[in-house]
Amino acid sequence: MIILNTMKTTESNEMYLEIILKLEKRNGEVRSIDIAKELGYSKPSVSRGVSVLKNSGYIEHESYGNIILTEKGRAKASALLDRHNTITQFLRQTLYLDAETAEEDACRIEHIISQETADAIKAFVNKRPITKEL
Repeated sequence: MIILNTMKTTESNEMYLEIILKLEKRNGEVRSIDIAKELGYSKPSVSRGVSVLKNSGYIEHESYGNIILTEKGRAKASALLDRHNTITQFLRQTLYLDAETAEEDACRIEHIISQETADAIKAFVNKRPITKEL
């Protein structure tokens, strides 16, 4: 039996949370169709993902209504977005990658590194001055 409230988030769940936060910041509100368009996923796939997040306590969602991050969901989504932005900045500052490549690679990397590595990258980025125009 899976206990949803203590369920560890998967990469897919993390992607949904991050996209919900980004869409909320951009549009003010988020619907399932917005997520589907942003990620290029089918509506049934998004519906399943949203259901998992709702059952896990990360979002509130009424059928065909707006998706709202709970306090728990907002904290997790904010942490994920911060991790993503930090890794993007790290890739640009240290490897001088272009913005698009750094963004795409950060999206992949953020889900597989340990918290220890993420913290070390953040400390490095925060100490290192930008030496090349980004």
